[in-house]
Formats: sequence, C-alpha cells, structure tokens
Amino acid sequence: MTGAGAEPADGAVPRRRSRRDEILQIAVGLFAARGYHGVSMDDIGSAAGVTGPALYHHFAGKEAMLVAALIPVSEGLLAGGRQRVTEHRHDPQATLESLIDFHVEFALANPAVIALHLHELDRLPEEPRRQIRRLQRLYVEEWVTTLTALHPGLSAGEARVLAHAAFGLMNSTPFLGGEVERQRRAVLLRAATLAALLHHPDSGDPAP
Repeated sequence: MTGAGAEPADGAVPRRRSRRDEILQIAVGLFAARGYHGVSMDDIGSAAGVTGPALYHHFAGKEAMLVAALIPVSEGLLAGGRQRVTEHRHDPQATLESLIDFHVEFALANPAVIALHLHELDRLPEEPRRQIRRLQRLYVEEWVTTLTALHPGLSAGEARVLAHAAFGLMNSTPFLGGEVERQRRAVLLRAATLAALLHHPDSGDPAP
C-alpha cells in the first residue's frame, strides 16, 4: 500500500521513501494534529526542512497534498480487500477474519491518515472527492459480499450497516492513546470486531 504514512500490504516489500513521501507524511501529521486550515505551506516546509520553492516543486499546494495522501490509501484498501476475498472465497468466516486482520493493521499503522480522512475529505475538489468515495464504496462492498455469505438472510443494506459499524470500531485508532501497547491494541480491536460481525444480528447466535 502506498500513500502518506501508509504501510505496505501484507507480504509487499516496502519501497524506499522518497523526499516527496517524507514531506507528505509530515504534512499529513500536521493536518491531523492541527486541522487543514491550521497548517500553512510554510509550516510544512519548516517541519520538513524544505524551502518554499523546493516544497512547491513537489506539491502545488495543500490541496494537492490531500489528494496525494488519500487516493493511494483508498486504492490500497480496495486492492487489499479484494485480495483477501479472493484468497478465501470458499470460506466466508476465513474471509471475514482476514479482512479484519488487514484493516486493523492498516488502522494501527495509519492513525493520522484516518484522522485526515475523517475530518478533511470535504476540503478536496469534487472530482478527487468523488473518486475516493467510489473507491470506498467498492471496498465496503467486499465486506458486504462476505457478510451476506456468512449470514444467510441478511440483506445487502443490513450488511452495509454492520460493515460501517465495524469500520467505526477499527478506525478508532486516532483516538487511542499509548496506555495499551500496540500488539495488545491489535488483539482487542480484532476480537471486538470479529465478535460483533460473527453473531447473526437477528438470532444473537454465532454464524454456523
């Protein structure tokens, strides 16, 4: 997976970060901490140790940084989700477990990107915002397909409700402090999400 601060997908060899990647990661961290309007290009250049002309060589402005941060992440989530659905296509529970593992690892590795997405997506121009929304919808549908296969009788609309609720749980990482170490946070997030999605919403019983 590429993008500002985003970790590579499982099994991928991480590429060496370019100066552009480093600047983008710094910008994402500042946006997440202070808000889009609370950060100037000068702030980003100062934090990155880059002069104004050099900074504009990499990015036309803050808006371009948002696009560069969010679109590759959305593309990576969709690609990773599709890969896991394909790998476990004959076993819906194994698919669900793999999707949860994948998303929890992403959420723990990229809390600043998640915060940026939650609070700043509407700053984007219409076209890139529409592209990101489309990628998100396609990613959600991978979860919907898995949940409806796991829970016969569950409608697609109901499965979307469950999927979005699960994302809310897993994407809580920007709000989690360091009180609990990372590996334990991963265990807790995985267990809570799996428990929520394995149980049939009508019967209260685990999926067969």
